[in-house]
Amino acid sequence: MQILVTGGAGFIASNFVRYMLERNPDISIVNFDLLTYAGNLENLADLEKNEHHVFVRGDICSRQDVEALFSEHQFDAVANFAAQTHVDRSLMDVTPFINTNVLGVQILLDACRANGVNRYLQVSTDEVYGSLGATGLFTETSPIKPNNPYSATKASADFLVRAAHESHGLDAVITRCSNNFGPYQFPEKLIPLVIANAMEDKRIPVYGDGMQVRDWIYVIDHCSAVETVLRKGKPGEIYNMGAHKDVPNIEVVKSILSILNKPESLIEHVEDRPGHDRRYAMDSSKIETELGWSAAHTFGNALETTVNWYLDNRDWWERIRTGEYASYYEKLYGNRGKHCS
Repeated sequence: MQILVTGGAGFIASNFVRYMLERNPDISIVNFDLLTYAGNLENLADLEKNEHHVFVRGDICSRQDVEALFSEHQFDAVANFAAQTHVDRSLMDVTPFINTNVLGVQILLDACRANGVNRYLQVSTDEVYGSLGATGLFTETSPIKPNNPYSATKASADFLVRAAHESHGLDAVITRCSNNFGPYQFPEKLIPLVIANAMEDKRIPVYGDGMQVRDWIYVIDHCSAVETVLRKGKPGEIYNMGAHKDVPNIEVVKSILSILNKPESLIEHVEDRPGHDRRYAMDSSKIETELGWSAAHTFGNALETTVNWYLDNRDWWERIRTGEYASYYEKLYGNRGKHCS
């Protein structure tokens, strides 16, 4: 079985590539990534000599790149992780998000149809649902109400995938996952950002009161869920994924500080960002009951494992923070420092 994984040098997808190759000796993966700011070949260094893994640099927004890729390889399935993902960046300039998250998805869908790919899996996000109130859970039938440019482009992609299935009969499935954390996450995201700032005894700005609630899932659990849907999901269906662990951002920050034995005085509350959703929480009962998947890791143990990974791989995130990442945050926040999402 040969799988195309797009965006495979990024955080979630690089973990997925590794997860699949470690557990499935009968598959091979072609890893297609443009290597933008969040794509890092160091995330795949341990796979350099793996004969079941081939890396190809290219852009899903380029029809020429995608057609050349599909002419060289025969894919049984495509798992599209490629995306512009950071909300703050989308607030600055939505154009790259429209290009990658919308146009790029349509180009992939066209290629799958033209080349007879057996299954297309779109990796989406819980953010397409918007914000919940104090109670309740997002289900697969919850209204789509994106509140920021990033989530609006992801919702648009989901509609294109649905249209490809309904109009053209493409075997396509959509996964919508809650907030991920774990190794190789780009340091602009909440958990790695807090870890890195705390290790350097820097201030940790927290948006608003920090009571924005997220359903946190360890990235390896997300990888296992994606494999489950890839293999067993029903064509045309959507599957929510979460770990039943709803935690306010401020509690996540305090937990990390506790693990690192750092003082809570590092926390600095700052003005909230525009369109900041207050609460996400996922109902994962569909994938659990219909496909037999469940999260295997507890939040506390997985968070400690993640903190230890960043402690052991300081060179990896320091190189990012002192390069393009640092200049980006200076442009975005000026003297206010680096912010949590």
